[in-house]
Amino acid sequence: MIRYALTRFALLLLGLLVASVLIFLTLRVLPGDIAHLIAGVGSTPEQQDAVRERLGLDRPLTEQYFEWIGGVFRGDLGTSLLTGTSVVQELAQKAQVTVPLGILSLLIAVLISGPLGVLSAMRRGRADGTALNVGAQALAAVPVVWAGMMLVVVFAVWLGWLPAQGFPRTGWTDPWTALRALILPALTIGIVEGAMLLRFVRSATLQAVGLDFVRTAAAKGLTRDQALLRHGLPVVGLSVITVLGLQVAGIIVGAVVIEQLFSLPGIGRMLVADVAARDLPKVQGELLVLTGFVLVVGFVVDLVHRMIDPRQREAS
Repeated sequence: MIRYALTRFALLLLGLLVASVLIFLTLRVLPGDIAHLIAGVGSTPEQQDAVRERLGLDRPLTEQYFEWIGGVFRGDLGTSLLTGTSVVQELAQKAQVTVPLGILSLLIAVLISGPLGVLSAMRRGRADGTALNVGAQALAAVPVVWAGMMLVVVFAVWLGWLPAQGFPRTGWTDPWTALRALILPALTIGIVEGAMLLRFVRSATLQAVGLDFVRTAAAKGLTRDQALLRHGLPVVGLSVITVLGLQVAGIIVGAVVIEQLFSLPGIGRMLVADVAARDLPKVQGELLVLTGFVLVVGFVVDLVHRMIDPRQREAS
């Protein structure tokens, strides 16, 4: 197990290194000139050259990259070219919105997909099971923006139960107000992601019904549903853990869109604004942190899966 964990950790570091190179090079080919943007619209070429020299943009790309990645290993993601603030500080501030939003969205997705996915499989061939399956397929195809707008119309406009946009300036000093601001965005992401996960849970549950030890338990006197609930669900859980790691990436992408729709001051909204402003150090740091988060989640999922699945341990 230790050898496997070290191998996976080495692959994690390699993945982060490759991602950092791709992020750095991709941002350098975007149109626009940051020096012209900082110097001003009526600036002269000499003033723009002075800005490039001051910011180090005139140096070779390899030198710029190694300076940036060296700072990353020291915990320094750089400084914003436009505001002069630390990228780490801004990410920490915006994470107070994005991280709770992601956790709530994932929790809602699991609460929707788990029980309903198993129920849909157990009721296969019946009206309610078919309705759950068709409903999940329909919801999975719904664009997250459209789902968010429909939820705003129902719960914010018609019923007036929840705020439609914004996040309190005081942050989490008033927990209830902050939580209410995240309920609709989290529901939007959680429902769409939960519908996609529900289909996988249903498929995994149907496969578990045909396993030998589940059929043996049924042959010893248990009903099919009892054998599935007692002996098949652990196998379903192992499969779902792996998919949950993939769902994290979907939730991050959804958060970028939803933070724009609901005017939430999170990492996703900041990323879109920084890309438009060509603030390269901030965009680099934000993309690297988001990529690293997805890779770390995959690393943890692999370790957990190997720890609780005896078949993988025996295979090694």
